[in-house]
Amino acid sequence: MLGPVILAASRSDRMRRLISAAPVTRPVVERFIPGETVDDVVPIVQDLTGHGLQVTLDVVGEDITSPGQAAAARDAYLELVERLGELELGTRAEMSVKLSLFGQALPGGHELALANIRPVVEAAAAIGTTVTLDAEDHTTLDSMFAIHEELRKDFPQTGCVIQAYLYRTEADARRLADSGSRVRLVKGAYKEPAEVAYQQKSETDKAYVRVLRILMEGEGYPMVGSHDPRLISIAQELARRAGRKPDEYEFQMLYGIRSDEHLRLAAEGHRMRVYTAYGTDWYGYFMRRLAERPANLLFFARSILTKG
Repeated sequence: MLGPVILAASRSDRMRRLISAAPVTRPVVERFIPGETVDDVVPIVQDLTGHGLQVTLDVVGEDITSPGQAAAARDAYLELVERLGELELGTRAEMSVKLSLFGQALPGGHELALANIRPVVEAAAAIGTTVTLDAEDHTTLDSMFAIHEELRKDFPQTGCVIQAYLYRTEADARRLADSGSRVRLVKGAYKEPAEVAYQQKSETDKAYVRVLRILMEGEGYPMVGSHDPRLISIAQELARRAGRKPDEYEFQMLYGIRSDEHLRLAAEGHRMRVYTAYGTDWYGYFMRRLAERPANLLFFARSILTKG
């Protein structure tokens, strides 16, 4: 029952004002969303990469309702690319994008999103880095995969995300696990119906391992998106069995969650990339992450209490 309540709060201007003004809110949000501008996030990028970590950056935004907003999102990413170019980090700092932010859900949204994302991917390639297309709810995936396929014709390093809890994902993984592909595997956090997705955590975990095995045994570059210690250990074992070296796959975790584990994995020689979101629309992003799976409330609270 919490999901609809939190989602409603994410769309309420009154709740936005109340929560944003609460003294306790900002320290909690800043733990997971470290800033609102490029100037805020650049020092974070420098600090993380200085500690041997890699980053993927997400300019947050929700509820795009006009082509103008989609164009503004494109321009925000182009500004980010420009600043990353000054840091000369190459693929140590890449970007993640949600195509809904680029207008995918608007009329003619597939073509609009492709037109908006292409210059960002081109600019990223020009500074020696790349872009990963985030997965959203299941109704958007055919469009996302089609855009991914189109972009890879000119920019084969463009990555995409697949979600273990969807029934379709094992087939998607087999199709994507080819030479040069970059695929991030996550469990999935959207509220999906039983017709398309596993509803039990145990079933999702089993599916995650099955899909991860496909990626590790394939010819692409797997990106393991998980904070689960058991799945991280399984990923290491699957990589060993597949004969993969530490630079032939990577782990990804969210900024502010299990930060000690980020450093531990990097110290052991693994590629460890920190998913770091920033932007002015932190409220919508933060509340939507909670609404997608209300159990995140406990997860975030536990992370704050343990400070790691």
